[in-house]
Amino acid sequence: MGSAVSKRREKDKNYLLQTLDEHEAGINCMVLSEDGSVLATGSDDHSIRLWSAKTDLVECIGILTGHQDYVTCIIIEENFLISASADKTLRKWDMSLCQCLFIFTGHTSLISRVICTGDFIFSTSYDRTARCWDIDSGTCVRVFRGHKHGVLPILFVPSEQDEADLLDDEIDIYTKDVIITGSQDNTAKSWSFESGECLKTFKGHTAAILCLTTDRQGKLLFTGAADNFIRCWDIFRGNELRVFEAHSGSIINVVVINKLLFSSSSDHTVRCFVTEFGDCTRVYKGHKHTVSCLQVKNGLVYTGCGDAFVRCFDARSGILKRTFKSHTLAVSAMETTKDRLFSGSVDGTLKVWDIATLKPDTVETTQLPVKKPDTNKLDPNSSMNSSQGRNLNTDKRSDVDSGIDEREFRDRAHDMV
Repeated sequence: MGSAVSKRREKDKNYLLQTLDEHEAGINCMVLSEDGSVLATGSDDHSIRLWSAKTDLVECIGILTGHQDYVTCIIIEENFLISASADKTLRKWDMSLCQCLFIFTGHTSLISRVICTGDFIFSTSYDRTARCWDIDSGTCVRVFRGHKHGVLPILFVPSEQDEADLLDDEIDIYTKDVIITGSQDNTAKSWSFESGECLKTFKGHTAAILCLTTDRQGKLLFTGAADNFIRCWDIFRGNELRVFEAHSGSIINVVVINKLLFSSSSDHTVRCFVTEFGDCTRVYKGHKHTVSCLQVKNGLVYTGCGDAFVRCFDARSGILKRTFKSHTLAVSAMETTKDRLFSGSVDGTLKVWDIATLKPDTVETTQLPVKKPDTNKLDPNSSMNSSQGRNLNTDKRSDVDSGIDEREFRDRAHDMV
């Protein structure tokens, strides 16, 4: 009886710490500063708001206004914030002064994404181009042309190859910085940062490419598309290596952690794959709409969904650990720190949640049966630094951040639904 009462109390707990409703329209994007002290949110109300992320009570500490249309993407680089907007411009802001330093003009349509490499900013647009900008002067230094429809995701692959290990005909490609873009024309393209020329075109998808990521070494490219497939490519040779075929809806996000790939989809699921073989090893279920946000940290999988809920799953078991219920419309952005989760929604609110007690081995708000732990298998506890009585070198674990050992999954792949 006592155990049942305890579980019911845990299930009914409200982990909501704050609701901040200063934005006048939906929140589209969110980013944390590197030190975790400042949270920024971009909105349909054309503004960006800065929030104190580490104080006991989260407060708005600045408002950045100037965009003439909704904000699509934001990033923080040192003390500066870079914002992209449907007004076709980028802006560079001094966060301490809340002042706009530069307006980057040149795109002729909505700007989709923006990334920064330190000295340079890269942006993509529905005008079918990607552009490179000097972060200090605001000058457009390069335009990447070649896509036939709008350009969506973009990533930067720095050169880290040793020329001594390469063949003569490979040196020109492998030792150069590479930009990769995904497009509504169903292709991804790699570009020379130095010359702006297209190096490779990755063909195979039959619908728009919505997300991109690479492995840690920057040798493999993973593309997720609206055709329900994830494809793996050799970045420098351009050939397709394997296809991940488990989803039944568009791929919204892909995240690679060591040898595991996590993906979220409009089919209402998140899945975990072994990158080497393409086997689906976990399905994280329970969502009632498109899973728009995905983060994997410390053995936990956090999701933001179109059904207005934020959820947390145990990465290894797939069990739903906690459901965060308070938003009234789709969750569109999400960030986590050690003890807090921040969620932004189409409902215009920023919510702050307590996640201090969430651990990979603690099952909380779940309707799934809890299986007795197998003492012959690793316990995905906390930072994954303990072997739990087994003679195991944790430095050889195939996936530390997610709390999953992909070698274990190879033996169990046939048991997956």
